[in-house]
Amino acid sequence: MQNGKILIVDDDKSILRSLEILLENEFELVKTISNPNLILSEYQKGIYDVVLLDMNFSTGINTGNEGIFWLNEILKTDKKAIIILLTAYGDVDLAVKAMKEGATDFVIKPWNNEKLIYTLKSACKIRQSQLEINKLAKEKDTLSAEINKSKEKIIGASKVMNKIYSMIDKVAPTDANILILGENGTGKELIAREIHRKSKRNLKPMISIDMGTISESLFESELFGHKKGAFTDAKEDRTGRFEIASGGTLFLDEISNIPVSLQSKILTAIQKGEIVPLGSNKPVTIDVRLITATNKNPEDLIQQGLFREDLYYRINTVQIELPPLRERQDDIIQIAEYYLGIFASKYEKKQLKFSTGAKNTLKNYQWPGNIRELKHSIEKAVILNDGDILQSEDFMFKQESKTSEWPLKFDEIERIAIQRALQNNAGKMIDAAKELGLTRQTLYNKLKKYNL
Repeated sequence: MQNGKILIVDDDKSILRSLEILLENEFELVKTISNPNLILSEYQKGIYDVVLLDMNFSTGINTGNEGIFWLNEILKTDKKAIIILLTAYGDVDLAVKAMKEGATDFVIKPWNNEKLIYTLKSACKIRQSQLEINKLAKEKDTLSAEINKSKEKIIGASKVMNKIYSMIDKVAPTDANILILGENGTGKELIAREIHRKSKRNLKPMISIDMGTISESLFESELFGHKKGAFTDAKEDRTGRFEIASGGTLFLDEISNIPVSLQSKILTAIQKGEIVPLGSNKPVTIDVRLITATNKNPEDLIQQGLFREDLYYRINTVQIELPPLRERQDDIIQIAEYYLGIFASKYEKKQLKFSTGAKNTLKNYQWPGNIRELKHSIEKAVILNDGDILQSEDFMFKQESKTSEWPLKFDEIERIAIQRALQNNAGKMIDAAKELGLTRQTLYNKLKKYNL
């Protein structure tokens, strides 16, 4: 920073020119305007650190009320605005009134050049400190949400999982970009967190974001951040996920849901190692280790023109394929025992155990919703059970073969329709969505709702 950006408002153009000459080599930006009616539209661009505001704008009127009026108008827009008032009438009462109204400081005409420069630089430091505090507060909220996410562990000792553990140990210490493939509910984020935990970046955060939940209109703001005033609802600066994750790991879940039109922006950020927040022309350097995940086959999406091949190679230095739970039968009971311990403790039923029949039921079920469905099923069984043993009948899974038994609830009909559409279209979401008359985003949300 070159000591900040200054907006100067005075109706005397000779004073504006004098201030511009004095300050232009001291600050990054010096903008002058002579019409006070332009103050709000200019300030709402969100780029200024300090406003140097004249107290009087009408010829022959020297009460200072106009300056106080515009002071209050700016503060309505930004209650933390740094405003220094400029007046040729330096009576103490007016100064005290202005300070009580919210002015940061008060300068009397004719000013001392060195003192004015020092005052403005000090004010810019105050503004930058405010912005840094706000940024840190937002980052703290984001990091707290990440830290408070489930502390779940990767469970399983099957042959296929041991291969994955071995791969994690090999790739974690590197900065290689990782692509994790797997059906919904298989634990892709847990794998990402384990890679981060074992990486050299583990003292910095891992920031995760589900790309399937972000609308196109918020895509750039969410990932790259924005400056106040960048668009209609941008009422304050926002730090993007790339910047928050800098120094650590960024996990983009369901990356295949990003529209092709926006994939180039991710590619550019990765290639250049920098992002540009909306409403800014100043690049921000980033240093992230990128881990992505998807439940689709990226190569199929490339053939369909739905995913950029150059982005695929950028995110896919190493690929990890996470198997569905039905291919990990040896792990099912171990995972079930793990969640039983969690939920039995949570609902104060620590004596609960599985019967042999319950274990057989869990092991023989196909788990279309994978670990997410298993977790949900165990929590539900724990809540509803009144005894000490979870029996086979505590896990009565709905089978599609029962769909002829009417009446069905609407949710059951919708779930069946979605399952059939996916089967009819070989799991291709865009084609299944067309068959169902849904948008891809709506279908994605329903897949998560039904653990499909």
